[in-house]
Amino acid sequence: MSATRKIAFALVFSVACLGGGCTTTWALRTATPEISLQWPYAPNAPKVSYVQSLTGLARGSDLRKTLGAVVFGVGSEDVGAFILPVAVGTAADGRIAVADLGRRCVHLYFPAEERYVRLDGADAAPIVSPVGLVFDDELRLYVADSAGTVFAFGPDGASLYTLRSAGGEKLRRPTGITYSPRRKLVYVVDTLANEVHAFHPNGDLAFSFGERGEGEGHFNFPTHIFRSAAGELYVTDSFNFRIAIFDEEGKPLGSFGRHGDGSGDLARPKGVAVDRDGIVYVVDGLFDNVQLFDRQGRFLLTLGERGGDFGEFWLPSGAFIGDDARLYVCDTYNRRVQVFRITEGYASGES
Repeated sequence: MSATRKIAFALVFSVACLGGGCTTTWALRTATPEISLQWPYAPNAPKVSYVQSLTGLARGSDLRKTLGAVVFGVGSEDVGAFILPVAVGTAADGRIAVADLGRRCVHLYFPAEERYVRLDGADAAPIVSPVGLVFDDELRLYVADSAGTVFAFGPDGASLYTLRSAGGEKLRRPTGITYSPRRKLVYVVDTLANEVHAFHPNGDLAFSFGERGEGEGHFNFPTHIFRSAAGELYVTDSFNFRIAIFDEEGKPLGSFGRHGDGSGDLARPKGVAVDRDGIVYVVDGLFDNVQLFDRQGRFLLTLGERGGDFGEFWLPSGAFIGDDARLYVCDTYNRRVQVFRITEGYASGES
């Protein structure tokens, strides 16, 4: 947000408070379809069901909108709306964070407190290109900024530190990021270096793995990463058109995927996530869908297609599966995060 807009927003907030209409409560903006949506389609039992879409944060009072039209002008910036959401994550207490590339910020929301914090970094180290984020088990938030920085924030949203190097080498393009509660490590993908760096929560480097190439344990411009409940790391190896799998020490465990334009092929693989059944969800930005695979890489199901309706996508990017068995997909150019419920124990009929 520019300095002028910050001053104007502060003026709006102050006038609202003086007028007795000040409120500190916020809520997620949601939308739900009028009919139930599921994949695979009925009469099959659903593996994935539609829950809602998230389009931003809204203050509990409408007064700010009225005053905002006076200060900013009609049709001006709506500070709580998502513009280009590219990464999303949740924590054990229900808090949610959304990296918004269009606003150059991270939206952090605490539903239990109805509180919203916009993370812009600091004047000396502003967030420029937030593309990945993850919470650890102490509710700290780590943000990967592809301009060359990893930001760490405390549980209250306060800045802890910024990280710009790994073992003396400058971070070139940090993108995907995930966390291991078992190893207490934050894994950061450096796309241009074709490496994954593992950091301790204080920012010290533990180890790195990967190099440029097509063989096992090699990368060709990796982007996203996700740690499964089984303790495996799934990395989107974008220009090798595959999902590469590693253990938490960086040992290769295999890969799957091939370039193509048919079901089960990968064209522009982006976000990756894994549910507790071991089903792998791969977002494809060119196909505008999410494809489901088993642990061996066998294609199972397609979720979504190009469009702007519920369950449709336009250049989707990041994905996340939380402890609540919900799949969050950043539907970037539709300016929303779509949320789906995952049926666990699906193959065995336990649900």
